[in-house]
This record gives sequence, structure tokens and C-alpha cells, in this order.
Amino acid sequence: MSDRDTSLLKKPTVNDIARVAGVSLATVDRVLNMRPGVRRVTIDKVNDAIVQLGYVRDTAAANLARKRFYRLLFVLPETTNEFVLALQEAITEQSGKQHDQRTTLAAVSVPPFDPQSIVDVLDRLDPQSTDGVALFGPETPSVRDAVNRARSRGIAVVALVSDLPSSDRHHFVGFDNIAAGRTAASLMGRFVRGPGRILVITGSRLARDHLERRTGFDAVMREEFPDLEVVASIEGRDDPELILNMLPGVFDAYPDICGIYSSAAGNPGLIRFLEASGPHEGLVVVAHELTTASRAALASGLFDAIISQDTGHLVRSAVRLLKATADQAPFDQTQERIRIDIYLRENMPAV
Repeated sequence: MSDRDTSLLKKPTVNDIARVAGVSLATVDRVLNMRPGVRRVTIDKVNDAIVQLGYVRDTAAANLARKRFYRLLFVLPETTNEFVLALQEAITEQSGKQHDQRTTLAAVSVPPFDPQSIVDVLDRLDPQSTDGVALFGPETPSVRDAVNRARSRGIAVVALVSDLPSSDRHHFVGFDNIAAGRTAASLMGRFVRGPGRILVITGSRLARDHLERRTGFDAVMREEFPDLEVVASIEGRDDPELILNMLPGVFDAYPDICGIYSSAAGNPGLIRFLEASGPHEGLVVVAHELTTASRAALASGLFDAIISQDTGHLVRSAVRLLKATADQAPFDQTQERIRIDIYLRENMPAV
């Protein structure tokens, strides 16, 4: 192999960038680390050299050399619902694993569906102590503006589970909620026998994930199963007791309910109602998230199907995307795609 062939196999280095750009190593370092004091024309020369050479930065090595730490925060609703508790457990698990990656994870809880509490947390974030935040909360103008203010201060922001597309958030981590709703409708329409009414239990009309699921659900029911009437959602605010107390009145008003789509949390309240008022012959129930309670309901036959997303994957993806955003580094989009998992009694994974 010739010297020329060998040189082609070598990875370009910062020395090569400095040589091609005609600048010093110190200048290359300033540009790579986005430090001030470099003229725009010089920055352009360095970036042109990077593209010309095909230079890919070893972010991990660079961060180790400059003792880079990542300080990431998760903002979650303050609730006892099992899905959020599973997220908290996944954050705790990842916190231990991320220690060797010079990354610290923390979580703060705010009252559910309370935009002002989220705004207060975001506005208190200091870029000197927080590099990125993963936010699970409602989409309102005040939250949107607080997200934009956090980003303008140099804090990376990802929306978690429920998207915030009206804001300048960097990424969304969660499955496609419209597709999840469409999937639920497809299952419902195929499982229900005969005409009747379908009840949808939602959490809050402020929650974009809940609205998107209902949008997808309605579209498929209207297109493919017009003999099934979807009645107005009941807003359970992810509160099992509230759902338990609301359901008797709903069934009195609509005695021909033949299916329930539980599109949010609060499944324990639905389960308690079904257990206390049953049997409900032919009633089909499609719910969200594989938790201890929903798993038991699926095993016993109270639930027919569960649509779920892996909480561990959600947390790992949020961490990777926040770190990549903080470093302005590339990421693998396929690795960050959250799957829509469908569980029946027959394919539940082992605990």
C-alpha cells in the first residue's frame, strides 16, 4: 500500500483542519468549542476545512479531555399513576448507569396539568447548573414561551411523551400519538361485536398527547367503523377516584356502551368500576401503558389490548438527545424512534 493510500485511510485531525484552514490549533479549538473571540470569516474557513476533510469529532474524547459534565433535569407531573412512576424508576436506573459517562440526572415533580408550575421551574433554570431539560407537560402559550426562554439561555429542551411543537424545543421523545390512537381504533373496531357506542376516557384537553390520540382514534372509527358511535370524552385528569365516580353516570346515560378506549392514565379507577359493576358481556377495553394494574386487567380479561411505550427507551433517548444537542453532535434517528407496542393477554412480556 502506498503512502498516499495509507494517508487516505487516516482520520483527519485538528492539525489537518488547522493546516487546510491556514489558522492555528488554538483557533480551531475555539471554533470547535464555540468560544468567543473568533471572527466570522475565520469560523467559516475552519468549518469549510472540516467539510472538505470529512472531519468527525470524537465528542466523548473531547468531553473527557475538558472534564465535561452533563447536568440533565426531567420535569414530570406529580402523580401516583403507574406510567409516571415507571418513568421515575427508569430515570433512577439510568442515573446510576450514566455516572461513568460524566452525566447526572435529576427529576422534579410539578402538579399535573398545571402550566404555571412548569413555567416557574423552567424560568428558574440556570445554564450554569443545567445543560438540558426533558419536559412532560401540557402545551399552552405560557409553557411554549418558557421553553423558548430556556432555549435562548442555552439550555437544551426535549418534549417527553407529549409534544410541544409550537415551541422551539429541540426534539420530541415519544411515540406518534396520532398513530397510537389510530391503532387503538383499529383494534376496537375489530374486537367489538355489533353496533353500539364507544366511550373515550382522556386525561386533559390541555395534554397534546391525549388530544392527538383522540384525533387518530376518531379518524379511523369514522372511516372504517361508521356503525360505532364515539361519544364525547370524559376528562378523568389521570385521577382513578374521579374516573371511578364518573363512570356510573356515563353508563346510565349510555347503557349500550360496547367499548372503552382509555387513552390516558387512571386505569385503576376504570378497573375498580368494571370489577364492581360487572360482568359487562361483550365490552371491549383498549387501554394505554403496560403497568402492574393494566397487566393484571389484561391477564384477567377485563382489558382486551394495551398500547404501550417503553419507559426505559424514553429516558435513554431523552438523555442521548439532550447530550447530543448540548454538544451540537449528530445522533442516530432510528435509535431514537419510540415504538408503538401492542400487548394482548397472549404476548405479555415477563415481569
